[in-house]
Amino acid sequence: MTHEIAVIPGDGIGQEVTPAAVQVLQSVDVDFDFVAAEAGDEVKAQTGEALPQETREIAADADATLFGAAGETAADVILPLREVVGSFANVRPARSYPGLDAVQPDTDLVFVRENTEGVYSGIESEIADGVTTLTRVVTGDASREIAEFGFRYARQNGYDDVTIAHKANVMRETDGLFLETAQAVGDDLGRDYGTALMDALAMHLVMHPEDYGVVICPNLAGDMLSDLAAGLVGGLGLLPSANVGPDNALFEPVHGSAPDIAGEGIANPSAMILSAAMLLDHLDYGDAADDVRAAVESVLADGPRTPDLGGDASTEAVTEAVVDRL
Repeated sequence: MTHEIAVIPGDGIGQEVTPAAVQVLQSVDVDFDFVAAEAGDEVKAQTGEALPQETREIAADADATLFGAAGETAADVILPLREVVGSFANVRPARSYPGLDAVQPDTDLVFVRENTEGVYSGIESEIADGVTTLTRVVTGDASREIAEFGFRYARQNGYDDVTIAHKANVMRETDGLFLETAQAVGDDLGRDYGTALMDALAMHLVMHPEDYGVVICPNLAGDMLSDLAAGLVGGLGLLPSANVGPDNALFEPVHGSAPDIAGEGIANPSAMILSAAMLLDHLDYGDAADDVRAAVESVLADGPRTPDLGGDASTEAVTEAVVDRL
């Protein structure tokens, strides 16, 4: 069976790490048909649209999408792309790797982030000169869907510890609904779980990340906490992510377009390649996904490494090393 994969490099280092992920996927025993598409700052400058309709259609029709990064137009690209694939869950693993100088070498976390609402709903207004508002949207249906996904993910991937992050002591209606709904899901499934105020959780994750496994989060909390966890394991260059919908999905590194190093050929491709491994999992090629992760882990441990990890290797050299391991 051949799977159609939309490939959208985007801006900055997305242009460098996305081809690396494609090269790795071409090295596994799975048939792919890669369809190139464009989005981001340069496309907007040329066409007036950061996410052209043609790109939307390619992503909608594909079996999955690989996306690199977007620059100033990020909100105009990634949020609509997530809508195109029907994504309701953003999955962000953060784990430390042997051989790297991680702040917390025992970290093995997965943030399951609600992906459709919260403060990212885009409902903002200027109600008077110098006075703006932001409407935070939380629904029972979306909260239930992400909680069910999070508990299911934990079971399927061998995580015993599930924590529901919230701030219901202040945002009593919105996070109150999120917390109550997620707790009800856990109770209905007969699963053990903990709850944690998201600010206190940030502190505990820094001090004792080994106490946590899967963290089910509202939208903004998942965004912030997963970036914090990146600092525990060696940086954003190591964090992949999946935006999962009922029938489609989008895979992207957590890092941005990194304009300060774009074009220099030194971007760390690990997060993008690990995102490709998550794509393989999504398409039920678990053995191939494990092989890719093992190859990345081997290269991270033994080198070569890009400058962000203390080495001097190029993006191309690291990619070729991963392919060699495969």
